[in-house]
Amino acid sequence: MTDLDLLVLGGGTAGLVSAVIAGGLGARVALIERDRTGGECLWTGCVPSKALIEAADLAHRMRRADRVGLTPVEPDIDLTGVMAHVRAAQEAIAPHDAPERVRAAGAEVITDEAVFVGPRRVRLASDGREVTARCVLVATGSQPQLPPVPGLAAAGPLTSDTIWDLQVLPPRLLVLGGGPVGCELGQAFARLGSAVTLVERAPRLLPREDPEVGQLITDRLRDEGVDVRTGTQVTEVAAADPWRVRLTGDQPGAVGFDRILVAGGRRPRTAELGLGAAGVAVTDQGAVRVDSRMRTTAPGVYAAGDVTGVLPFTHVAAHQAGTATLNALFWLPSHVRYLPMPYVIFTDPEVARVGLRAAQARHRWGDRAIITRLDLTEVDRAVAAGRTDGWAQLVADPRGRLVGATVVAPAAGEVIGELAAMVARRGRLTDLYRTVHPYPTYALAAVDAVGEHLQARLLTPATRRLTRPLLAALRTAARTR
Repeated sequence: MTDLDLLVLGGGTAGLVSAVIAGGLGARVALIERDRTGGECLWTGCVPSKALIEAADLAHRMRRADRVGLTPVEPDIDLTGVMAHVRAAQEAIAPHDAPERVRAAGAEVITDEAVFVGPRRVRLASDGREVTARCVLVATGSQPQLPPVPGLAAAGPLTSDTIWDLQVLPPRLLVLGGGPVGCELGQAFARLGSAVTLVERAPRLLPREDPEVGQLITDRLRDEGVDVRTGTQVTEVAAADPWRVRLTGDQPGAVGFDRILVAGGRRPRTAELGLGAAGVAVTDQGAVRVDSRMRTTAPGVYAAGDVTGVLPFTHVAAHQAGTATLNALFWLPSHVRYLPMPYVIFTDPEVARVGLRAAQARHRWGDRAIITRLDLTEVDRAVAAGRTDGWAQLVADPRGRLVGATVVAPAAGEVIGELAAMVARRGRLTDLYRTVHPYPTYALAAVDAVGEHLQARLLTPATRRLTRPLLAALRTAARTR
């Protein structure tokens, strides 16, 4: 097969976005996917996890209905039914990611595996045919990676790819990894009724976030019955009745379990692509090296999505793919900017962030960095809902331009979008404050945080020394009218 403008390897989010854009623009494009289109997001990531979290959240609210004056109820949970809900969500979304949609956009879809045999040339595994194209996009995603723990493989570990095959709720679930996936799934299964132990080798959960974020999520999980062990690692999985692991570190000991979930560590799917034949360099972790235009080290070869090892989120993959596709087809110089790229951790409360953290801003600008924050105890919507754990924190440069935000709250993922848009357009804190927001909403946490900052700066004794004479003069003028 020749005369292609674009060859896309991988039918996940990045590959689908690229093929649909290129086909819609009239390019000759083919997408090669070895399994099923939709990728991790649809089949093992975003969609199933959020469907599971929704069921778990409802179960949790039923148990704690007394916080809003209702009688709490213990839900009767059947994991088979919950997983049926998960599959129904996937089936409803699947047509959007189906090969038919890609073909309707004008791209060809090939179910096969491919390996590079030269610059911008691949060979199909099924019949040995070679496919060449003017440019190639590598979008093969990532896969779970098991840590080298003795005895782990014999225990039949679950991963974020395989946990969706469960039909019976594990009485005791051991979760290895306290990052976003471990915290989300650990909390969800605890709310569904499993006795969950969560082990994280770093000193705190969510180690890439501010320390107080990790502490709040730790406190919330422990309040819900999760045995959280930070600064701790598994040294051995012992086959016995029951299964158990040996732990060392800050909280050592032995912990029994029925199933174990490895929720940390993924590696890019690059090992079997033959990237060396195409001149594509990879990192020590196997990620494809790309620049801000999503170009690899090989002319005409681009990459997008998890295979790049950069911010492994669906919306990031889509943005990378759109940029890479237009750059590849039309030789454009568009760049991906990561500072305004938001993301959400779907724990309860949600954790949403964009741009710089407070510590990063202080490191860059010192005391001139502007940090303003409001706790949810001061937000009327949170008080009315009885959900006051969390805060909104905004980070601005010395000129008052928003460069980062962290929102820890219910619906934080809905709030962060506006703040990300402001970071992208270099908006100022005053722009956010002047925008009228509906009351009562969680979004007002960010607005009120700015309001308190502005009041602290403007409503000072020095200001009153200026305004009092002016008010006095205006009162005198009014009496003489």
